[in-house]
Amino acid sequence: MSVVNKAAVRRLYEEAFAQGKPEVLEEVLDPDFVCFDPNSERGEIRGAETMKGEIDYFRSAFPEDFFWRVEDQLAEGDEVTTRYTFGGTHKGEFFGVPGSGKRIEISGINIDRCEGGKLVEEWVSYNLLGAMHQAGAIPEPGQEEEDRATAGEEGEGEEEKGLMDKAKDKLMGQ
Repeated sequence: MSVVNKAAVRRLYEEAFAQGKPEVLEEVLDPDFVCFDPNSERGEIRGAETMKGEIDYFRSAFPEDFFWRVEDQLAEGDEVTTRYTFGGTHKGEFFGVPGSGKRIEISGINIDRCEGGKLVEEWVSYNLLGAMHQAGAIPEPGQEEEDRATAGEEGEGEEEKGLMDKAKDKLMGQ
C-alpha cells in the first residue's frame, strides 16, 4: 500500500498543482480531506473545492513557470513523508506580497496520511520566511545594517532603530 499512497501524494503535487490539473483532486483526495497549514488564514484547508482554490492561488502567484518537484518520499504504514521544492517567477500576489519578478524556490516537507489510496490528512511545513527574503519583502539578516553602511547612514538613524535595539542601547548607556 505504501507504493499506492506515495503515488497519490506525488500526483497531488506534480499533477494537480504543478500541471494545473484540479480534476486529479477527485482521484487522490478523500472527501473529508483536511490539510493543516499554519500559513493559511484558518490554519486548515478542507476538501477538494478549497484545494482547487489553493491550486489557483499558487499558479496565479507564479503564472509563467510554476513547478512543484518531489525530491524524496518515505512511506510507512498509512503515512507518506515528502520533501519537495516548488516555485517559479513571482508575478502575482503571494502571501500579501505583490509580484516581484524574482525567481523564488520554496522547500518543504509534508506528512500525509492515506486511507484506501487517498489522502485524508496532511501536515505541511515550508520555508515561507525564505520565500519572503527571495521576494525582497523582508531583508536578509544583517542586510539593513549593510545597506545603512553603504549609504553612509551609520549613526544617523536613531529613529529607524527597532524597539529591542533602543532598549539595548539604553541598557548599555549609549
